[in-house]
Amino acid sequence: MDPAQEFEAKMLLRQQPMNDVIDRGDSAVQKFYRGATVFVTGGSGFLGKQLVEKLFRACKLKKMFLLLRPKKGKTMQERLEYMLQDSAFDVVRGKRPRFADKIVPVSGDVADVRLGLSDADWATITAEVDIVIHMAATIKFDEPLNVATLTNVRGTRETLELAKNCKKLRNYVYVSTAYSQATEERIGKDVLEQFYPCPVAPNVMIAMAERMDVGRLNGITPELTKGWPNTYTFTKAIAEEMVRIYAADLPVCVVRPPIVVGGYREPMPGWLDMSSVMGPSGILVGVALGIMHVFFVDIHKGLALTPVDLVNNAIIAAAWDSMDRRKITNDVPIYTVTDKEMFIKWELARDVMNNSRELASVKAVWYCYLIETSNKLKYFLLTWLIHYIPAYLLDGVCAVLPFRAKGIPPFVSIYTKIDKLSYIYRYFLSNSWQFGNENLKSMIDSMSDTDRAIFNFDMKQVSKPDLLKIWLIGVRKYILKDGLKDSAVAVKNQKLFYVANCFIFVLYFYIWWTLFSVFWAVLNYMF
Repeated sequence: MDPAQEFEAKMLLRQQPMNDVIDRGDSAVQKFYRGATVFVTGGSGFLGKQLVEKLFRACKLKKMFLLLRPKKGKTMQERLEYMLQDSAFDVVRGKRPRFADKIVPVSGDVADVRLGLSDADWATITAEVDIVIHMAATIKFDEPLNVATLTNVRGTRETLELAKNCKKLRNYVYVSTAYSQATEERIGKDVLEQFYPCPVAPNVMIAMAERMDVGRLNGITPELTKGWPNTYTFTKAIAEEMVRIYAADLPVCVVRPPIVVGGYREPMPGWLDMSSVMGPSGILVGVALGIMHVFFVDIHKGLALTPVDLVNNAIIAAAWDSMDRRKITNDVPIYTVTDKEMFIKWELARDVMNNSRELASVKAVWYCYLIETSNKLKYFLLTWLIHYIPAYLLDGVCAVLPFRAKGIPPFVSIYTKIDKLSYIYRYFLSNSWQFGNENLKSMIDSMSDTDRAIFNFDMKQVSKPDLLKIWLIGVRKYILKDGLKDSAVAVKNQKLFYVANCFIFVLYFYIWWTLFSVFWAVLNYMF
């Protein structure tokens, strides 16, 4: 068996405790959802798809309303069918072949007033829904502030209004981010499971996004978002305040996941979807293909990563747990889905990947290595020497050739995107925070053994080296789509690429040294 397939099979065994009890349906969390009608926003995204999958695989829902945006002329049913083709649903399709019959797609957009719902859909949803799970958001870190506000803040207000009108509402779950309060002033400090002072009143921010000239709003964005690294975390912080305001009239809770990576156990080890390329998984893709060799990161800083299945298990359980918690205290429960012991330092990631070359992909086009630095000048110089200059040379060669491989974009554009990804994540890769998770740990303690087996989100049970290997397996299987085959061939290729890389490096820097020597000699001659 291929080493990659063997490792995947080993990780699959970790599903056994869950598989032994999941079909009994007698856990407290399963009973909470039995016969429930759930309304979900963001269900077609990376996090959302696995949430939908897990709810139907583990719970006996009555119905699920799924908010979907009209897109490319497709009907809602066509969009739903396309979404359900994702490999995330392979397992639940085998266990419950007719689960999709209980999903009702509704046309709308979280960025619109009243979510863009028709009066008929609004009336139906508010009459039938028991639980609202709001996870839709624009996660583009460089999104213009007006767009981020209308989607992340006004969209939260509209889902809260919908929940407020639901006649049978039992809970509203808002999915935020652990980094919503990871401001500059809190670097190296605790970020607790509590509400923090809001930078701008939610309705004021919404009014600015609705009425202010876009150019003027863009002009004052740096001042408005001061302390926050981007418009995403800034607007998520404001959205949390919106939830706090509505909490006086509604049963609500907040779940704060950190950076979400591929599945640890479910639905399959390493599961990812293609949208993951736009996040941290894109870094791993670049390294696994042998095209990314320089990255800006402090290798000694810890990064909060949580697998998608643990995040969704926590979201599902939070709706159940917060009901009892609100009876004891009137505080809005906030659950941060991470653990200080699970912060992964880049130096560990580098060491694990270097020691896992037997899992290399046959699709790699060059030797897989990465030079990390947190020095801006060093990063700039290395990026030009190792990424951009060779890219310009290769694009020049391709321009004079009579053919160019189909589907391969200009190399310079590839490295421009890599550079942009590096810039977007620089703040998180060169700083760290201590995220408190007392409520999360308390929720784990309150669960039965059966619930902990089915809805496992205990980060202490996650092996960091295994998580990193599983992540690599997921990139290969779901992004590169190499079938987890020919790992031995890939290892041989890497050895050849290593020799070629050393030769080209020596030649490359010899040329630079020669050019520098000639330039220096000319300067001395002239002056």
